[in-house]
Amino acid sequence: MHKVFGKKAPAPYYERKGAYIIPVKDNKIAVVKTPKGLFFLGGGIENGETDEACIRRECLGEAGVEVAVGEQICSAETFTSHPRLGLFHPIQTYYTGEIKKPIEKDHDFLWASFEDLDGKVFAEMQNWALREFWKNHTEK
Repeated sequence: MHKVFGKKAPAPYYERKGAYIIPVKDNKIAVVKTPKGLFFLGGGIENGETDEACIRRECLGEAGVEVAVGEQICSAETFTSHPRLGLFHPIQTYYTGEIKKPIEKDHDFLWASFEDLDGKVFAEMQNWALREFWKNHTEK
C-alpha cells in the first residue's frame, strides 16, 4: 500500500527517498527519541544504496544497533515545507525487522507500545505507516 500526504505546489521540490524499519518485540515497537520527537529507525538513501543497506547504516548511526530487515509493509510520500530545504518531498518505504544486538549504549533508543506511539511519531506519514504495520501485525 502507498499513500500520499499533502498537496503538491507548482514548484520544484527537494526530493529525498528513505527507508525505515518497524521492529516489534513483546508487542513493543522500537523508535528513536530526539529533541524533535519520536522517529522510526532509518533515514535517507544515499546514491546507489539499497533500502536494506540504508536501514542497516542508519540503525548503527542513530541507535547503535544491528538489525535484520524483513518484508516491506508500505510506503508513503508527503509534499511539505522544510525550514532549511524549502519545498520538501520525502518518499519513505517501511519494513518489518528485528533488532539483532545493541552496539552502542549511549543512544536514546526505546521500545514503546503501539498505544504510546500512536499519533506521537514526528511525521504524519510515519504515524500512518505505524497504523498500517500494526493493523497487519495484529491480523497475523
